[in-house]
Amino acid sequence: MAESQPFDTLRLSLMQEVLPVGLALVERVRAGGPGKVVESFTSGASDPLRELRDEGEPAAKDVRERLDQLSPGLGNPVMPVQVAVEEPSSEVYDVLEEGCSPEQDDQELHEVLERIAQRLQALEAQIEPES
Repeated sequence: MAESQPFDTLRLSLMQEVLPVGLALVERVRAGGPGKVVESFTSGASDPLRELRDEGEPAAKDVRERLDQLSPGLGNPVMPVQVAVEEPSSEVYDVLEEGCSPEQDDQELHEVLERIAQRLQALEAQIEPES
């Protein structure tokens, strides 16, 4: 899906990768001059671009939020997602069954609540890795 929208992919890359590095470079020039920028690449760091990206991320986040205030989605592009919906099982429960004893009602209620709890746990398990 991202391949069909190259402009959105480019904009996302600029906002998430280039903007933080650029802001970190600007801040280093402001703080220590061009020598400070050159030092970031000659200091022997294993990944100077990652360090610059991490350094500039807080400022980039502020810039993206300000852009979003001007026009939602401008700073933090909306990413397309695919949603799949599982069809409910063919099991249908008649909640108001005639002739059920209170004990049977309680048993059915516990079974339904247990299924709900299991489904909630499954949803939580899917959500946790994203956080």
